[in-house]
Amino acid sequence: MSATAKALSSQRRQQVLKWLVDPVANFPAQHTGDLVKDGVCVGFIADKLGIAQPSATSQMKILQAAGLVMPTRIAQWTFYKRDEAGIRKALAELSALLE
Repeated sequence: MSATAKALSSQRRQQVLKWLVDPVANFPAQHTGDLVKDGVCVGFIADKLGIAQPSATSQMKILQAAGLVMPTRIAQWTFYKRDEAGIRKALAELSALLE
């Protein structure tokens, strides 16, 4: 299974990708890091998913390995935002698989 297919096989990961389309509308303001420029703190993602932070980190690492999100480290926190170029590449890969 490709990294993209694995990443998209989870409803939770699909939901996170949808939320990250508009982080300002889907997450509260952060004390550190800009929601759009830096991404969303993994703690906020965990809270919104209703899971523990280590579980959210695992979910985000799968999305990162597939090239669908980019991490930014600020102090002790990791912030994630969509990697639009990676998403376009994944769409092309999936399209080629289905042709």
